Amino acid sequence: MAFESQDILVAKPIIGSEEREAVDRVLASGMVAQGPEVAAFEREFSEVLVPGVPSVAVNSGTSALHLGLLAAGIGPGDEVIVPAFTFAATANSVALTGAIPVFADIDPETFCLDAAAVRAAVTSNTKAVMPVHLYGQSADMTAFQQLADEHGLQIFEDAAQAHASSWDGRPVGSFGAFSAFSLYPTKNMTSGEGGMVTTPNEAVARSVRLLRNQGMEQQYRNEVAGLNNRMTDIHAAIGRVQLTKILDWTAKRQSNAAALDQGLAGLDGLQTPVVAEKATHVYHQYTIRLIGASANERDAFISTLKNEHGVGAGVYYPVPVNELESFRVEAHLPETKSAAQEVLSLPVHPSLEQGDLERIISAVSAVARAGASA
Repeated sequence: MAFESQDILVAKPIIGSEEREAVDRVLASGMVAQGPEVAAFEREFSEVLVPGVPSVAVNSGTSALHLGLLAAGIGPGDEVIVPAFTFAATANSVALTGAIPVFADIDPETFCLDAAAVRAAVTSNTKAVMPVHLYGQSADMTAFQQLADEHGLQIFEDAAQAHASSWDGRPVGSFGAFSAFSLYPTKNMTSGEGGMVTTPNEAVARSVRLLRNQGMEQQYRNEVAGLNNRMTDIHAAIGRVQLTKILDWTAKRQSNAAALDQGLAGLDGLQTPVVAEKATHVYHQYTIRLIGASANERDAFISTLKNEHGVGAGVYYPVPVNELESFRVEAHLPETKSAAQEVLSLPVHPSLEQGDLERIISAVSAVARAGASA
């Protein structure tokens, strides 16, 4: 029987009156392309999320990755080691430079790229490693820094899902030669659409600024062949408002996750998110694991949650990137394959109320127990 009450959505972007007023202000100004709002957003993004590390705004998280790679000198013949358990944009951005994405396996507890697996994948052509801070939890940056130092590699951070996350007290976005954040509507904060490159290297920052704007910083003084990857002032205005809320929203996500942890503890065959000792998790997703489940069993679990209990859930990511038609690369990634068929993400967003959390816990518990007794 279908659930008749309103569904609890797995993601719910928050756009309020302040964001709408900011957009109206920009529209009234007549300055809607890249301008003073973008410059202010870049400055404030650094101040709030990555203190001391300059930011460069672009039109998407994928553009942030792509331009960062180009600015860092990655190109044809280079290899960049990436996870296959992530969104395709990570590998796409490498391929778009002409370089080769090399896929390595993940840690089975955090789902982030595993440093030991990366070490085994290093070749003479490896120029960099690009860990993804998946679901809002930092990868093990201590291990990756040691590996990079040993092999002379650059580190690039895919921080698309990890605004305000940290490793050993240091914010993500501050470790790599560059880092890329996404500002897509379902991320922990949004600008409507957009991305941000953070980098301590002024040469990389300047190169990104050139590449995003047809290769020029001064009009009609093109220095390189560039792209049109600018952020508009409209999007920046939204992002500036969201920056004033992101830390409170993060605390609410963490509080919601703690309630789910407590409510779902002890369910047979179900693993709640494991947080690494040095990591601060910001719960872009609250991802549980149905240990030993097939993909069909996991999908049936999700269908029952929605149809019988009105609780939404999502799968991030059901197909490893190396198995997508766009890549089709043979790789031995057992932990990746297991995760792809066993994980599902539950609602954790800041709009949840206490009753929503109780309903999610009740629904997951009921479906899990029914499955265990089947």
